[in-house]
Amino acid sequence: MYFEEFVVGKQVVSPARTITEADIVSFAGISGDYTSIHTDAESVKDGPFGQRVAHGLLIVSIASGLAARTGIIEGTVLAFREIKSWKFSLPVFIGDTVHVIMEVKEKKALPRLGGGSVNLSLDIRNQDDKTVMKGIWHVLIQSKPEGS
Repeated sequence: MYFEEFVVGKQVVSPARTITEADIVSFAGISGDYTSIHTDAESVKDGPFGQRVAHGLLIVSIASGLAARTGIIEGTVLAFREIKSWKFSLPVFIGDTVHVIMEVKEKKALPRLGGGSVNLSLDIRNQDDKTVMKGIWHVLIQSKPEGS
């Protein structure tokens, strides 16, 4: 969608995605974060969650992919400018399935940048429809080409 097509208050729901052990292992390798709460099944058995927890930033990254899969930013996002007020509410475990509910909160035309600023609230929910993370993404979206 182009900047002009974003409507404040509009909500979009992403497809869902199940978190796998391979996701966690791959993210640990990419990020270098091998903290035991994410990677050591034995040491966390007696911990507060009783099992490994997905990296918070892995879930943020997956949310980015889920947002892209909705098509609303495909081909028109110019920049990811800021994450605001991000809150990690619940752990995400191997086997959990997450989806994203996005809502357009604010928009501002920035013609000199070829588009406009859009603030999207993201609510990442698990298979029980409980919020695991939420916050605001500030993105720069391309304007419609002249004559379109």
